[in-house]
Amino acid sequence: MKWRNLIIGAGIGIAAVYLFKNKLASSYLSSEKVLQIVKKEFKKKGPIDGSWIYTVPEEYTVGETTHKIYRTGVTRTVENQLEQYEALVEAETGTLLEINRIAQ
Repeated sequence: MKWRNLIIGAGIGIAAVYLFKNKLASSYLSSEKVLQIVKKEFKKKGPIDGSWIYTVPEEYTVGETTHKIYRTGVTRTVENQLEQYEALVEAETGTLLEINRIAQ
């Protein structure tokens, strides 16, 4: 009977660790969702030609605050000129932290 209780306890412990690990990992938005947010914002100003995203969040410091961000980019053509932008998006909330035009 004691071995049975030990095995049941170990099984419950393993299941709890697995569920807790998945919960922590899912605190960030998916890279696909973040890219949709960025594209939606850029489409408000006109059509876009292409987009990209680094799928692994990275640390980014603004002042004394450190954020986990996704680095994304958008390409568009305006008056026959190619414009490229890089956007930094907060991984947990999807908030655009910074948008920079990439020099041509």
